[in-house]
Formats: sequence, C-alpha cells, structure tokens
Amino acid sequence: MYMLQCMRTTVDIDADLLRRAKEVAARTRRPLREVIEDALRETLGRTAAPGQNQAGKLPVSTQPPGLCPGVDLDDSAGLLEVMERGNDPA
Repeated sequence: MYMLQCMRTTVDIDADLLRRAKEVAARTRRPLREVIEDALRETLGRTAAPGQNQAGKLPVSTQPPGLCPGVDLDDSAGLLEVMERGNDPA
C-alpha cells in the first residue's frame, strides 16, 4: 500500500490568490490544501526537465516567413493539392 507523506510548511501567498483558492475549495467542497496541491502539481507538470520535449510544444520552423511560392490560401483545392505533395509547392 502506498502511503502519502505530508509535510507542514509555511509560505507567503498573495492575498488575492489565497481568496480565489478558498473560493475554489468551497465551490468544489475540497480542502484548501488539495486545491493548492493540485495547482502546484499542474504547474510542476508543465515544467519539463532540461532537454525534455514538453507535450504540445511545437517545433520552430527554420524556413523563411511567409507562404511558399504558388500557395494561395483562398484556393482550398489548390492548397490541399500542395499539402498532399508535401513540402515542395512546385
């Protein structure tokens, strides 16, 4: 059986954030501690270790900005044709 180890600590929290956290706790009928722990887990989960790719992070293009030659965004059939061919619009 897994036992959760809890630690008591003291932190200074912005008064508005604490008020909002208390509102969430009251609305969801959960202890304030759970609301704060969930928020902390979510924030820490988004912070990947250096070198790790974060989920949802898009790669940065090395291509020059703008459309490829011959691409017309108003021509959906032509755009689909270019997309099906791959990266070469010619």
